[in-house]
Amino acid sequence: MALIAGPTASGKTALALHIAQKQPVTVINADSAQVYAHLPILSAQPAATEMATAPHKLFGYLDGRDTCSAARWAQDAKTEIEQAWREERLPLLVGGTGLYLRTLLFGIAPIPEIDPEMRKEVRSLPTDAAYQALLEEDAASAAALSPNDDSRVKRALEVIRSTGTSIIDWRQRLEGGIADEVNLRPLILLPPRDWLHDRCDQRFEQMMEQGAVDEVRSLLALNLPADAPVMRAIGVPEISAMLNGEIDRAEAVSRGQAATRQYAKRQYTWFRNQPPKDWSRWIEALNDSDLGQIERLLQF
Repeated sequence: MALIAGPTASGKTALALHIAQKQPVTVINADSAQVYAHLPILSAQPAATEMATAPHKLFGYLDGRDTCSAARWAQDAKTEIEQAWREERLPLLVGGTGLYLRTLLFGIAPIPEIDPEMRKEVRSLPTDAAYQALLEEDAASAAALSPNDDSRVKRALEVIRSTGTSIIDWRQRLEGGIADEVNLRPLILLPPRDWLHDRCDQRFEQMMEQGAVDEVRSLLALNLPADAPVMRAIGVPEISAMLNGEIDRAEAVSRGQAATRQYAKRQYTWFRNQPPKDWSRWIEALNDSDLGQIERLLQF
């Protein structure tokens, strides 16, 4: 099984398509934005012509109202990996969602379902109050988190209150990973940041020209809940504001580019620090002339 990972706009799709021309592969999406059907342009899903070069799985297969957890995606990915093996194709995971990949490969903590009323109570707390409560109830978790990290602070607090066990302890009991069952060929793309940021800016402008505005207009016509996952995708708030007359096109582009760069920065930091040290890294700008050398890093 092969894996190409890295931040958005780093060249993962181009590399996957290059490999697909050389041997039978099944490309399996590992990007949380690309699982949704409503935003193929804004989520940078491969074009139909690109997907025709090889089987592509888990792209645009969920409704935008659905929440796709890492556990759900990992189970769906296992199904597609097994199907690829049955078809004598190489499963090729491609994406930038580190949590998805970590869950698939190394497993997930078997934390029981949180009581809905408990979750509602914790999530309604101001961030500083939630952090203070976490300090008192689970000091180890609090010490490992930024006081301003609202989602992680509240997640840790709801876990300790609901289960009586620290989320740190739960994470020592990972289950369901397949890393020990596969011969993994991983590659992380970590190009220079300036090059990556330029690519982010260029790609968002291209998305605007290629139909992203119409895509968001159609999405808004569905009247989905404001907290639906697809409504929070990069580009949707910015283009929505433009369509509502709150900002002009130039401002929408500027905001969308900034949001994309910030997202790429978070991904870059994760992929630089979190994966195993023995995973191959490509730290140059990705050019067509490099594809053969990169293939060799993947042991093809």
